[in-house]
Amino acid sequence: MTNFTDLELDPRVLKAIAEAGYETPTPIQQQAIPHALVGRDVLGIAQTGTGKTASFVLPMLTLLAKGRARARMPRSLVLAPTRELAAQVAENFETYAKHMKLSMALLIGGTSFKDQDKLIDRGVDVLIATPGRLLDHFERGKLMLTAIEIMVVDEADRMLDMGFIPDIERIFKLTPFTRQTLFFSATMAPEITRITNEFLSNPVRVEVARQATAAETITQKIVRIRPSRRDATDREKRATLRQLIDTEGEQLTNGIIFCNRKRDVDVVAKSLSKHGYDAAPIHGDLDQSIRTRTLDGFREGKLRLLIASDVAARGLDIPAVSHVFNYDIPIHSEDYIHRIGRTGRAGRSGKAISLFVPADQKHLDKIEELIGKPIPSEEVNYGSEAGAEAARPEADEDGAERRGSRSRKRGGRDRNRTADAPAADAAPATEPKPQAEARPQPAQPERRRDEQPRRDRREDQPRRDRRDRRDDRPVIGMGDHVPAFLLRDLRPAAMETEADSAEEQPTEVAEAQPVVAADEAPAPAPKPKRARKPRTPRAKPAAAETKAADAPEDAPVEVPVDAPVDAPTEAAEPEAPADQPAATPEPEATAPAAEPQAPEKPKRTRKPRARASAKAVQAEVAEETEGSTGTA
Repeated sequence: MTNFTDLELDPRVLKAIAEAGYETPTPIQQQAIPHALVGRDVLGIAQTGTGKTASFVLPMLTLLAKGRARARMPRSLVLAPTRELAAQVAENFETYAKHMKLSMALLIGGTSFKDQDKLIDRGVDVLIATPGRLLDHFERGKLMLTAIEIMVVDEADRMLDMGFIPDIERIFKLTPFTRQTLFFSATMAPEITRITNEFLSNPVRVEVARQATAAETITQKIVRIRPSRRDATDREKRATLRQLIDTEGEQLTNGIIFCNRKRDVDVVAKSLSKHGYDAAPIHGDLDQSIRTRTLDGFREGKLRLLIASDVAARGLDIPAVSHVFNYDIPIHSEDYIHRIGRTGRAGRSGKAISLFVPADQKHLDKIEELIGKPIPSEEVNYGSEAGAEAARPEADEDGAERRGSRSRKRGGRDRNRTADAPAADAAPATEPKPQAEARPQPAQPERRRDEQPRRDRREDQPRRDRRDRRDDRPVIGMGDHVPAFLLRDLRPAAMETEADSAEEQPTEVAEAQPVVAADEAPAPAPKPKRARKPRTPRAKPAAAETKAADAPEDAPVEVPVDAPVDAPTEAAEPEAPADQPAATPEPEATAPAAEPQAPEKPKRTRKPRARASAKAVQAEVAEETEGSTGTA
């Protein structure tokens, strides 16, 4: 099979291929297309730039020529790891299906959900999507995958690197098991092998080249950089990159510069643009419109240098790339194959140059082990004069920027002064002298060495002597001066014994009695109250019993309603406070004997008193009523 006409493709597809200028299929296309046309699962392994995209696009168009799509139920699905690769697959479908009435939808991030929902609602034959955006539409209920007839997974190893394997497994489970699966990858990791064994049914393995091998048309070279200082590594790498670009000259029609980090992408692009090179960045943090515009400009030849992350390392088909620069050695050895695969495509020659620093030795060893041969290298030593000359322009700029930032931090003072600067700085230093000498009083013109102010001593005293005499300075705060409250002796009060306190207490009370008598008069008042409690119960039962024994006629007269029952006892007790100082010991001695009866007797005596008072009230009311009736 040497022509596409021998592959039994749809005539409309063959017409589009002829208009695109292709006549002979690549090895991967020759082996994969016949198996895909008969409906078998295909596992394709080939290096980048061998035409894997056309290997599944052409048979899909032929198989989808018959049939009709329904709303929200696409007939085929193509999964791609990045937006750029998905957009490239969509371009291939538009190119080869322009004579066929097949609808297509592209579901990628950075675009409106509303526009994508409109395309899905109409019904699409080919759905091209990234895993994340596809699952977003499915979870929103805008998409159903039960009508999928053909499913394609492109760049499966890149899916593994980006962490999409769990999403791929979920999508496989959402599609019917009767589907046809086309699985393409440049490398086959153990995880990829597990997925193929689980979700592919008796696949045909198509391998046209050894795994992870670079094209023979690519010239590889390693430039070893020996930086002069560790902190100058990035600056000297950028200087080396500019030197390499200038050395290539006209042979460098366009090139891609790969960096490991997005931050380095922006820094390198800004540095090259500052030095007059036509360069622009592209990475995942940029808006999709900017990324699309930058890629279109690079394809059309309007942009010479494209500084990119690994977003552009997989699947981008830009045939006329002459050079690839690895500003950073890739961490994963497989990424090196994909990066340099952007050049030397479709039989063209290309050149790949990688910048190497000592920290990249372990990554380089893995790359050489993967490709099976050592990479030629040359060394650039920045400790020599030639290396210093190459990095001098940017070094001066960076040094100026650092000096400017240092001067801003220090209030505008710069250590790198010119010859006139010392004279300007010396003037303010001499002016304060007369002012400092004018401040002291004229009556003290002469001072001893130790009495001389420190401001005047600094000029004629050596620095070491001043440092030694720092201990002689007066201490401010807790020095020789100690507050008076710290010198007060409080130990006698804390160490006072019980005997001393017993002896001193009467005298202190006696001395303080005339002074504090007016203030502490209410203090002894509670003492008679405590003495009253045992005395009152003894008097109350007697009074209650005598009153109970008397005739009821006398009770009402002696006990009025408003007066309390204890009135006789209160009348007999007024003499107690006058004699209380002498009588205070007696209640303390008698109180313990009367305490057991105190809680019981008041309860018994209160009730009859309350009853007697009630009866007396009733008797008074009865007498009043009788008197009123008699008088009437």
